[in-house]
Amino acid sequence: MRDFYNGFLEYIKFILYGIIQGLTEFIPVSSTAHLKVISNLIGIEDPGQSLSAIIQIGSVLAIFWYFKKDIFTFKNRTSKINFNSFFKSKLSKSIFIGTIPIIFLGGFIKLFIPNFFNTVFRSNLSIAIMSFVMAFFMYLADIRETKFINIKNHTFLNSLLIGFSQAFAIIPGVSRSGVTISTALISGWERRDAAKFSFLLGIPAISLAAIVEFMFSINRIFIYNLFPLIFGLITTFLSSLLAIDFLLKHFSKRGMKLFIYYRIIFAIFILFNLREL
Repeated sequence: MRDFYNGFLEYIKFILYGIIQGLTEFIPVSSTAHLKVISNLIGIEDPGQSLSAIIQIGSVLAIFWYFKKDIFTFKNRTSKINFNSFFKSKLSKSIFIGTIPIIFLGGFIKLFIPNFFNTVFRSNLSIAIMSFVMAFFMYLADIRETKFINIKNHTFLNSLLIGFSQAFAIIPGVSRSGVTISTALISGWERRDAAKFSFLLGIPAISLAAIVEFMFSINRIFIYNLFPLIFGLITTFLSSLLAIDFLLKHFSKRGMKLFIYYRIIFAIFILFNLREL
């Protein structure tokens, strides 16, 4: 009976990880921060950088599914996926260029300072401070009025700039979607296309993070039970789809005010509960 109860709790824990990861990966509030803070708040262990990165695979699959029409084109006669048309497109080149900064920065830190973000920058105080900083940055982006850049007319320099901002998302509390969408808006991107490019840019970044963490933590990965982990991935996939759809619809019409207010409240909550968390 006790084994059944412990096994059931393991499933619940991974389902919660999946819900938190999926909902907060694409909504600009920082999935890493919420996985850590909410886990501590409800009394389950912090999943840590390695498990968080693996669960993010569900978010990558959700991006592929949601934007499958943008990623793949279909031949009219054969109805077969034409991969070449995507990989030769301007969008794919932009995604590649935008991914370069996070590869170099993330790779450097992982190889030479492996515990850097598990110390100071993963503390609750740091997360609260970064949440305040991001709220202000998102506010500046939200009040930017000139919007003339989109997926079709953007330049590779535009994508590189967003890529540089994405590299800062390795700091817990920053939010990959928050910093990339905000940078795009400040640069003059249209709202919907800013969010769309941010999501597509996340495919290689999140995938590479998951692969690297898996390689560096392969011995620890096998301590997790397979089926609860699968449930976590499925939950991440489904909640990510909801988050992508919600953000695109809400953000296109109302901007980021809701998320700015939330980040301020989230940061204040952390500061007032530092000892408990």
